[in-house]
This record gives sequence, C-alpha cells and structure tokens, in this order.
Amino acid sequence: METATLADAPPLRTRYAPAAPLNLKLTLRPLSRGGQDPTMQWHAAGVWRTIPTPLGTATLHLSQRDDAVDAVAWGDGAEWAIASVPELLGHGDEPGDFDVSANTFLHEAGRRTSGMRLLRTGLVLEMMIAAILEQKVTGKEAHFAWSRLIRAHGELAPGPAPAGMRVFPSAQAWRMIPSWEWHRAGVDAQRSRTAIAAASVAAGLERTLAFGRGGAQVLTKLRSIPGVGVWTAAETSQRAHGDPDAVSVGDYHLPAVVGWALIGRPVDDDGMLELLSPWPGNRQRVMRLIESSGFAKPRFGPRMTIPDHRRR
Repeated sequence: METATLADAPPLRTRYAPAAPLNLKLTLRPLSRGGQDPTMQWHAAGVWRTIPTPLGTATLHLSQRDDAVDAVAWGDGAEWAIASVPELLGHGDEPGDFDVSANTFLHEAGRRTSGMRLLRTGLVLEMMIAAILEQKVTGKEAHFAWSRLIRAHGELAPGPAPAGMRVFPSAQAWRMIPSWEWHRAGVDAQRSRTAIAAASVAAGLERTLAFGRGGAQVLTKLRSIPGVGVWTAAETSQRAHGDPDAVSVGDYHLPAVVGWALIGRPVDDDGMLELLSPWPGNRQRVMRLIESSGFAKPRFGPRMTIPDHRRR
C-alpha cells in the first residue's frame, strides 16, 4: 500500500440496500478500462475506485454482501463519493415498461444478468476523455493511453488504496499536458486536441447533468465540442448521465455484435438501429443486456490494425 495524504482522517461509511436485485460487477462493468486502470481495481474483497469529486479527490471501496453494498470513502471528496453511491449503482434507473419477453435471446440474457443496472457517475469530463481516448482505436491502445496519462498527471489516491492507484486529473491538468506526452501515450493530435477542448469547457459539461439521465438535449450539448461526434457523446452520456437510450453509432464492433445476437448475422449501423427500434427509450439497455450476457460474435475476418501514433 502507498502512504496517502489523508491516511489519518476517518473514512465515511454507508450501506446501500436497493429494493431491486443488484449485481455489482455487471453494473460497474462499463467503467472498466483494462487490468492496468489506475482509477479502478477489482479485488476479492470488492472494487476500489478513485473519484475526482467537486469537493476534492476521493477513494471509494465497494463490497457486496447478499443484497446490500458496503461503501467506504476516504479523502476530501469522501462525502460526495458516499452520496453518489446509489446513482453509481443504478438508483434512478427506471426501465418502465421495458419488455424483451418476445425475443428469446434477450429474455434469456435478462434472466442470466439479473441485477445489472445502468450506472450514473455524475462525472462528465472523466467519462468524455475516456471516450475520446477510445476514438477509432482498439481497446488495448486506448487503455494504454488512459493508464499512462493518469499515472503521470493524476494525484495519489487518498486512503488505503492499492499501490499505483491515481485519481483522474483536473481539467487544468489535462489542458497543461504537453504535446510530446500525448504522443508518447499513443494519442494522435486530433484526439489530444479534442480532449483539451473538452477540458477547456469542463464546467459546462458538468452542468449537463441538470438535464437528467441523458436525452437529445444532453447529446447536443456534448457534441458542441469540436471532435466530439455521435459515438463519443453517446459513450459519455451512457456513463456520466445514465442514459438508457443513447446508442454508440459508429462503433467498429457493436453493429455486428447486435446483429449476430438478434438475427444471426452482422449488420451495419442502420441495421443495428432497426433491430433496436422495438425498444425506444431503452436501446442502450438492450445493448447492455447483450454485452453483459457474455455473447461474442463469431471470430473470423481480418483484425483491426493498431496504428502507432507515437511514430508520426
């Protein structure tokens, strides 16, 4: 363990016991950025997550016991982190009349993924920069960039966090990263410009949370940033706002995954949207069901080439 700056401060604790079933791992899965993610680590006793709250940095530990989750937080932002636990774990996610009983695959997926809820982090800049780093590259390259940049510019996680954990850097810190560091992290000039543009309007991004759990108005606001398109806005809103409907149009893999899962063959973006059309308002929920079920499309055809932006 590393020595934390607020190691002597008593942690804050709470127990969250939702009325509906909750699966901690399935619910938090969209926040995972690879095994070397300095902001989130899973251990046998639960999950550690660092949080750049409006009140300061925080470390949050969550562990599930039966139908409840025990939460412990350290740092200046501990109070905010504790208050965020219900929404982080799906409170406010109301599927309404969402019904997949007519689709055999989705019905079975829903049964096997009981407790999967749609999270809401309430941290727009963090979710947006994570999405920007994933634009048009493989997950392996995006995870490398995420880990390298946060380890270099994020603060030490407060409390008894596992060694190597850091907190997502402040907006100012992102704006100050020099071009060669982006380059060494494998981030091309277009993505670095987009990340800096997002950090430059960080306060405005966070204000979009007032519009609720996503929707057209939020997506329009997010897309007003140069370099942020439909895919990036959707990926951001899904995680930061808890949007149950935002679809990641333009993804390299998702249309084929949805197609194979629902009709047994690959489709393009238009085909994916057509397949999801029976569930308006819950299209992202359908995609989460597919992903959480463990379904994988057949493996054949050429793999995506990983570009090395560090040599450009």
